[in-house]
Amino acid sequence: MTDPSFAFSATRLPDPALRPDFYRAVPAKRLGAWIVDILAVAVACMVLLPFTAFTGIFFFPLMMLVVGFLYRWSTIAQGSATPGMWLMGIEFRDRDGERLSGGTAFAHTLLYSVSLAVAPLQLISVILMLVTPRRQGLGDHLLGTAAINRPL
Repeated sequence: MTDPSFAFSATRLPDPALRPDFYRAVPAKRLGAWIVDILAVAVACMVLLPFTAFTGIFFFPLMMLVVGFLYRWSTIAQGSATPGMWLMGIEFRDRDGERLSGGTAFAHTLLYSVSLAVAPLQLISVILMLVTPRRQGLGDHLLGTAAINRPL
């Protein structure tokens, strides 16, 4: 990050006190992105269903989990955002203010998947997104990442 418009704190992410525009409406945008991405994964699973001789109906939630994991990991690793996030104008940045690497995208997706599987963790994550200055979920706090409004 060499852009002087970023006002960095110790983590090199934009400082929410000096640059609140990077975090404005991020929780609502994350929700919108989540809806778009879940729909995309559901459509992909429905397209795959005939290739399982329709036995995928019996393990559809598992198929959604696996396809969703691969979808999320690959898109975040490639562009630091899922298609839903891209549509909503947000992206992930690591603690240095850079786009996520493949490894960090994998870890972020794994933590997201675990939080989906354990409802109290998802609830904690949503609360953190609503009350913390950088609008970070539980996985973001553990990895030092944050979803920000895409810089122009």
